[in-house]
Amino acid sequence: MLEAARSGDWELLERLENDCSSRVQTIRESEIPFDLPADMRDKKIRIIKKILADDKQIRDITEPWMAQLSDLMKNSSTNRKLSNAYGAGNPA
Repeated sequence: MLEAARSGDWELLERLENDCSSRVQTIRESEIPFDLPADMRDKKIRIIKKILADDKQIRDITEPWMAQLSDLMKNSSTNRKLSNAYGAGNPA
């Protein structure tokens, strides 16, 4: 997912996020709680920390892009409202 975000492949990122979400849900539904041996617990912690670090990097990449997209949508909406209100582009 991080590589998709880095390359700006938003469609791939969305597909991967959906797949990840689906897998997490499957794990939650089928997980049987039990105590892990120390080495497995440490490995699980390292994996979770890596996932969280990657997620932060993805947010650092996507949040400015989302803000820019939001601004573009607001500007487009404002322009459309002005055009409708004042008849811009319509012959008098």
